[in-house]
Amino acid sequence: MRALARGDAIRRFMEELAAEARADGRAYVTGGATAVLSGWRDSTIDVDLKLVPEQDALLRAIPRLKESLELNVELASPADFIPVPPGWEERSPFIAQLGRLSFHHFDLYGQALAKVERGHTQDVADVREMLRRGLVDAARAREYFRRIEPELYRYPAIDPPAFRRAVEQAFA
Repeated sequence: MRALARGDAIRRFMEELAAEARADGRAYVTGGATAVLSGWRDSTIDVDLKLVPEQDALLRAIPRLKESLELNVELASPADFIPVPPGWEERSPFIAQLGRLSFHHFDLYGQALAKVERGHTQDVADVREMLRRGLVDAARAREYFRRIEPELYRYPAIDPPAFRRAVEQAFA
């Protein structure tokens, strides 16, 4: 069984992944990894990651790094679960440049809305902490939702009225 991902293990994963990069690229961390690296959680179950562009060398390195570092790593981002407006790359806060890879937190509004949509207890707590720390603003989150709402039909697992109610409650 793999260990929980703590900050030092996530940073080591980032360093070792960057060492495998053969071309310039970006790696966007999301979910629990953002929470750990931002300091409001001590650990997460897995490191969720989006690579742009996807590089074969990095994709081939991930299984080995998962084993050697005893981490769960998933290729996932909010864009896999909810619509994310264009420009998310520019809205993704910088973490570090390591070799040829630039690491960023995936668009924090996309993360917050994906967490609201999923609605797990930890997700709700994470969104509250993002608001408390000023990482997201309630009015901007509601506006972001209004921008993506017309595209929800593309995600059949989402119940749009329930998602709207959850957004209104989370960002009241």
